[in-house]
Amino acid sequence: MGMKIPGGPLAYQSRHKPAPLTEDEEATLVFAACGITGQALAEMCYNRDGGGNIMAGLVARTIASGDGLQTVALIATNDTATYLIRRPRELPSSEIPELIELGRQGAFTELYRRVRVKIKDERSAPPTNPLFNINANNWSAHGAGTSYFLPVNDLTFMYINGLLEILNEHTNAFILDERNHFLSAGLAKFARSRGGHLDDDPRHGRVVMIRQVEQFVSEFVTVEQGMMMQNLGLMAEAMGLGGFPNFANHEYGWFQSLGFRTEQMRASRYAGAGWLAKLAMRISNRDPIIPYPIGLERNGEALLKPFCPPYFKSMAEAVKAVVEIKFGARGVFGVDGSSSAWANHSEVAGKIPPVSGAAIAATTAYCEYIWDRYGRFPANMPPYRTVLGFQACHLDAEFYDKFYKPEALTERQRKDFERRAGS
Repeated sequence: MGMKIPGGPLAYQSRHKPAPLTEDEEATLVFAACGITGQALAEMCYNRDGGGNIMAGLVARTIASGDGLQTVALIATNDTATYLIRRPRELPSSEIPELIELGRQGAFTELYRRVRVKIKDERSAPPTNPLFNINANNWSAHGAGTSYFLPVNDLTFMYINGLLEILNEHTNAFILDERNHFLSAGLAKFARSRGGHLDDDPRHGRVVMIRQVEQFVSEFVTVEQGMMMQNLGLMAEAMGLGGFPNFANHEYGWFQSLGFRTEQMRASRYAGAGWLAKLAMRISNRDPIIPYPIGLERNGEALLKPFCPPYFKSMAEAVKAVVEIKFGARGVFGVDGSSSAWANHSEVAGKIPPVSGAAIAATTAYCEYIWDRYGRFPANMPPYRTVLGFQACHLDAEFYDKFYKPEALTERQRKDFERRAGS
């Protein structure tokens, strides 16, 4: 409603005013995307080499999440405000049971109010010209009356937690740097050929490259975002709304519009170019400065912070923080069982083996190598990424009646239009 397709065979101007989503409607969509639903049961093998201690979160949302990490945050923005939807680990553990109960009761609006943080008093949106956007979306992007839901991927938590697993004595993978002559990525002293625990013999299938590891992390996190997109689409349909996934894959466009804290570096270092390529880029004036996001802060509080500097003094401190989340006194397997589904949390958690010292040492050495050589973590991409967003709105059924077969809209969508058009 209120939109215009300016030309072509589907040219059309809606005669109705834009109809913003209500708070209840936004709340229901947010719950579908990432609502807190209960405890993750974590029914796994917790023997020394059973792998169960890879878990780093025991609170569940409406979407699955690798290792229970809840790596994807959600931004909701409309004509009047922009909100960050806080993830379970960013909420006081004492509040989790009550938030779970609100979800079970269907009190989505109250739950929405409890977990959101306003970060702007207006809509946030990047430029719509290429390459911030694609031409196919220009006619509708960020239209008045629409609500936009943007998942933000954090790669650092999944990355470090995964390293603690693959660099332990059981998996004992060995990582090489393909951009540094395939030398060890800071792990030489841990190689089995030098008396360490990591299998550096390529014939055994345990040797991987930095790019392989980081690509896996990125894809694993993005799958979580894909589930958000699916749930938003299904819920929009069920509510009688319109909506579709939008291109949002830009290194810094969305982050600048949201007010993220950013750093910058030369394109040559950003790409990990060698000294000769760096020199050529500099001489030819093709080495621009590239901004990239490192965190979201409001009123002196870090709302979103990656596990890397500047939010930690070093990568060693970042690794230590991940281990603390898992096995600290107030960690997932610590004494506080308020977020656990186990009937006797302390008994179960007390028997779960911690991450080994060897795995922590190897993970720390690798992470420090990445930071020292490439000046950021991960090496191949920023700590935060956007890929797709979802734009929802009230439909103008008259457009579909003019151009489409009757079954194009559901009965619920037609009834929603009748209510809005008559109001």
